[in-house]
Amino acid sequence: MAETQQITKEFIVSDPNQLLQIVGTQDEFITILEEGMGVSINVFGNSLRISGDETPVGETLNILDNILGLLQKGININSSDFISAINMAQNGTLEYFKDLYNQVLIKDAKGKAVRVKTFGQRQYIQAIRHHDVVFGVGPAGTGKTYLAVVMAIAALKKGTVDKIVLTRPAVEAGESLGFLPGDLKEKVDPYLRPIYDALHAILGAEHTERLMDRGVIEIAPLAYMRGRTLDNSFVILDEAQNTTNMQMKMFLTRLGFGSKMIVNGDISQIDLPKHAASGLVRAQAILKGIDQIEFVTFSAKDVVRHPVVAKIITAYEKDGQ
Repeated sequence: MAETQQITKEFIVSDPNQLLQIVGTQDEFITILEEGMGVSINVFGNSLRISGDETPVGETLNILDNILGLLQKGININSSDFISAINMAQNGTLEYFKDLYNQVLIKDAKGKAVRVKTFGQRQYIQAIRHHDVVFGVGPAGTGKTYLAVVMAIAALKKGTVDKIVLTRPAVEAGESLGFLPGDLKEKVDPYLRPIYDALHAILGAEHTERLMDRGVIEIAPLAYMRGRTLDNSFVILDEAQNTTNMQMKMFLTRLGFGSKMIVNGDISQIDLPKHAASGLVRAQAILKGIDQIEFVTFSAKDVVRHPVVAKIITAYEKDGQ
């Protein structure tokens, strides 16, 4: 087998401020690129010298060109932007990278624009806009919960819904709720932390608490949904892989007029007792083909975390875990 040709290419950035933004604090973004693309990058004056195998070097140049294009439009970048670009380059979808930044979903509590970060997230947002019930299925770190909360708050601000309802089943990984103090809601609240984190990031903690006090935002365990009809509401079920088939049916039939439902889960992380079938797995088989219900599947390629996280997920998938 012939040895792969090692090459070095140069990427010039004439604006010193833009060069600093590309490099990142303590070379943070350079390190992400090096680890994600398997190349070596050195900064010389106003240029970046990329060394490695021909294909990853070429893809890295493309990534840098796309990132520079964002900076020239006045868009601030962070580590997740580089991770998204790496994933899209390796998936052959980098040509769509700049399109992800054409639309701002909402401004967060700090005034920063919230945009989709991956091709999968783009499909997910489009599904939410055009369907009454959307299932987001895939691993942690793909932005399912965060984006669902973003769309819920956007709908609330536009006045298309009057209320946001966020829920999850009271099943947790290898621990017992019975030993925790407090009532059922107090016991489940710690497991709803990702939802609280998303709300605080977008609305701020104080505004979130005010809306919860007024009943505009309701966060409750799935058991609290029984017997209700949710009209003019944006309803999100998180950790849906831990619902039973009957719980899933109960939840979905709460859908009222003027409402949307988002059902998120990761079928590789089912914590139900053995022999109990996951309602999320069954729903994929039972509900496919029904109008106004859409399934969006995320993969490790949509993970917007440190590049090694996607590699960990892929390794476990290969091992059958």
